[in-house]
Amino acid sequence: MGENVLVPVDESDQAIDALDYTVENYPDASITALHVVDPSKFRAAVSIEGAATYTDVLETHESRAEEFLAEMSERAAERGVSIETEYVVGEVARSIVEYVDEHDVDHVVIGSHGRSGATRVLLGSVAESVTRRSQVPVTVIR
Repeated sequence: MGENVLVPVDESDQAIDALDYTVENYPDASITALHVVDPSKFRAAVSIEGAATYTDVLETHESRAEEFLAEMSERAAERGVSIETEYVVGEVARSIVEYVDEHDVDHVVIGSHGRSGATRVLLGSVAESVTRRSQVPVTVIR
């Protein structure tokens, strides 16, 4: 049985680098690219837009997630590797750790946004939170 590697992805360069690293270094593994749709990022838009309901906005974000994941799948395929893709809805770090706990994940490869100092303290770090809370090894790509 092969290794199962989870790569959380968003549209950042660091996340794309993490996917590229994984495809290059674990071509025989079962790779899953996971995108997290975070409702806290668009709740304000629902109240501001007025006409759009929460469900409408969520469906738009889910559709964008599916399109983005299709692009990530194509990116891996261009390098000769087939990957699985999935998205979940929730708080990003918590959702990643829950996914690891609920699936047969052996390793996480995650991009770091490279924040430091006050910015990291104020905004937090998804990579740091996942690294601290994950029950499996985590590789952080900078």
